[in-house]
Amino acid sequence: MAERSKRERSREAAREAVAQAGQRTRAPRQPRQGQDPFSGEMRRRQVVPLLVFHLIAQGPSYGNQLMERIGSLTEGVLSVNPNTMYPLLRKLEEDGLIEGQWEHPERRSRRFYSLTRKGRAEYKRLLEDVRPLLESVKHSVDGILDEVYDT
Repeated sequence: MAERSKRERSREAAREAVAQAGQRTRAPRQPRQGQDPFSGEMRRRQVVPLLVFHLIAQGPSYGNQLMERIGSLTEGVLSVNPNTMYPLLRKLEEDGLIEGQWEHPERRSRRFYSLTRKGRAEYKRLLEDVRPLLESVKHSVDGILDEVYDT
């Protein structure tokens, strides 16, 4: 049996990364610089909430600050817009996982969020649940880089 080409092995590694992330494979697309590898359910239900919990655990934070810190932490690969962040923060607050306090209660201003006891437990759960996913994505990306760039 003939050996597979680098291109075939790279495509297989990419398909494996997508499959391990619980996503369906799609026709290959041209990559865009800074494209977010975390999309769909994985992004909405796991990675972004994990990062929000992580950053809030470091100290009270407000929405724009969280978006900036996530962008900076991921060097722009994972960007979160207000249409994602603010509904997430409202949902987390409704679920009792975070609590918000207005900077100036007498008027609408920045709302600083802190973790609740229930939120700390959810953060701990996400730390355990998301790590294997992130490790598999890292492993797959490392394999692609090694294969394509002979590093």
